[in-house]
Amino acid sequence: MLSDGTKIDSPRFLRRAEKKLKKAQRELARKQKGSRNRAKARVKVARSHAKVTDARREFHHQLSTKLISENQGIAVEDLAVKGLARTKLAKSVHDAGWASFLSMLEYKAQRYGRTLVRIGRYEPTSQTCSTCGVKDGPKPLSVREWTCTACGTVHDRDTNAAINVKTAAGLAVSACGAPVRPGAIPAQREETGSHGLPSEPRAA
Repeated sequence: MLSDGTKIDSPRFLRRAEKKLKKAQRELARKQKGSRNRAKARVKVARSHAKVTDARREFHHQLSTKLISENQGIAVEDLAVKGLARTKLAKSVHDAGWASFLSMLEYKAQRYGRTLVRIGRYEPTSQTCSTCGVKDGPKPLSVREWTCTACGTVHDRDTNAAINVKTAAGLAVSACGAPVRPGAIPAQREETGSHGLPSEPRAA
């Protein structure tokens, strides 16, 4: 969610590939240990996971490049990913790959001279009214919209939190306190797709 109200939906690469992955893993489980067919099935499972990982990485590259090129300053919330991974949102959290995405934003911000600010996870961004600043108290994740009891403003939970993240980072005007016109940045070779990426352990 961006502070201007733009919602960027997660493509959910793992969930979309879940049926194929389960089928490949069932086939692997049925193969006799030590057999050539089991080795082939293992490769098939690994390739399926690799496709998910590559698709997610490419999406992260494209989105992080777009954000860095269009903004002089970016603020992000340092989510408690490990904590969320222990809830019913675990699969969605892992599928989104938030930590990997933040790493890309970080190195691209350094490369192109942008400002990246991380807001602490204990900042009450979803509890504070971005209009009047009154802290309205904690809310369960199921509450996606709420009305400020002080000023009556109706908030989308995520948009309100994004505005508060921006304000907490001091980016209400710009990274330097003055209007900035960001320049376009070229896509680097490793950012244009999954081909030619350095080899690394793959996990969906």
